[in-house]
Amino acid sequence: MQGHLELIRRGVVDILVENELLQKLQLDRPLRIKAGFDPTAPDLHLGHTVLLNKLRQFQDLGHEVMFLIGDFTAMIGDPTGKNATRPPLSAEEVAANAKTYTEQVFKILDPLKTKVMFNSAWMGAMKAADLIRIAANHTVARMLERDDFQKRYAAGQSIAMHEFLYPLIQGYDSVALDADIEIGGTDQKFNLLVGRQLQAAYGQSPQIVLTMPLLEGLSGTEKMSKSLNNYVGINDAPNDMFGKLMSISDNLMWRYYDLLSFRALDEIAAVKAETAAGRNPKEAKIELAREIVARFHGDSAAAAATDAFSHRFAQGKLPREIPEVTVSVGADGLPLANVLKVAGLTSSTSESHRMVKQGAVRIDGEKAADSRRLLAAGSDPVIQVGKRRLARVLLR
Repeated sequence: MQGHLELIRRGVVDILVENELLQKLQLDRPLRIKAGFDPTAPDLHLGHTVLLNKLRQFQDLGHEVMFLIGDFTAMIGDPTGKNATRPPLSAEEVAANAKTYTEQVFKILDPLKTKVMFNSAWMGAMKAADLIRIAANHTVARMLERDDFQKRYAAGQSIAMHEFLYPLIQGYDSVALDADIEIGGTDQKFNLLVGRQLQAAYGQSPQIVLTMPLLEGLSGTEKMSKSLNNYVGINDAPNDMFGKLMSISDNLMWRYYDLLSFRALDEIAAVKAETAAGRNPKEAKIELAREIVARFHGDSAAAAATDAFSHRFAQGKLPREIPEVTVSVGADGLPLANVLKVAGLTSSTSESHRMVKQGAVRIDGEKAADSRRLLAAGSDPVIQVGKRRLARVLLR
């Protein structure tokens, strides 16, 4: 039991409530583990896998995973973290995105231990009177305790009534599924706790809430998101996936190790110690990129992607002595276009945008695709503009 608990704790931010979790783990049956995903975009990315990996751990411990696709809630629009009303998706958009989710999720989850479910199955059949009865179990005061609602209310920004329904419906999903445990990101903590409250109101044993950290995107400043173009998709081609992972800062690499690697914790600690003692951090980054590519594409593809990256980097025919320049990027990072200008690799941000658009800018041998991409402090990439302009840029 202790070994199970240690595995469950790995990478988790909150366990609410741990003594209740211990009691459920002692039940003589598999636990029902719920995780909900709104199909708001067609692709899953590495940020999603932080949670999916935890679900797989529960499966390996013998429990049952309920992968809930929020096709009904997606048409409301999750207000979490939003500073304005989020437009809902159409039924057609939701259906198309949901189809890709079901195709991708089994790259991580065991299909024999997974139930793929849609919350429209019970919400679509619900009458108005039923929804009113659910709403009677929650108060406006409690709803306004949510940080994002609280800030918008204080700022006089609009909060639509349907946005209050979102956490109620997400919570009722736990009632409909009689969930033992629900897992979500730290930004979903309020909604997950509503699930506990509603289960108690409906006479069920309240679910245990596990929150997982949010994975930062490639820039290292905002959470990974397709809309921000700072993501690594699990369907990305091996070479693209490898190259994106090699582009992250050295500091962010350790965050990715902690949240994405399946290596034992003592192994990761040893890699950190070796790097601190002088080993080139690029070698540790290659190991991480190779592990993740192998997870989604197999060992052969990972080996080929590693060789391709090394070949591209070597083919740049970089000189032995590369000039160094330090660029202050601040806590929030700095767009690539500005970094190029400050580093003296372009004469203006306009030229920076133009050179990136022309495919003339490479970062550590990888062609840069977005001149607005934020570069974070902590890494020392080799940036090349055209054939003659080259520098190792120390981002601080």
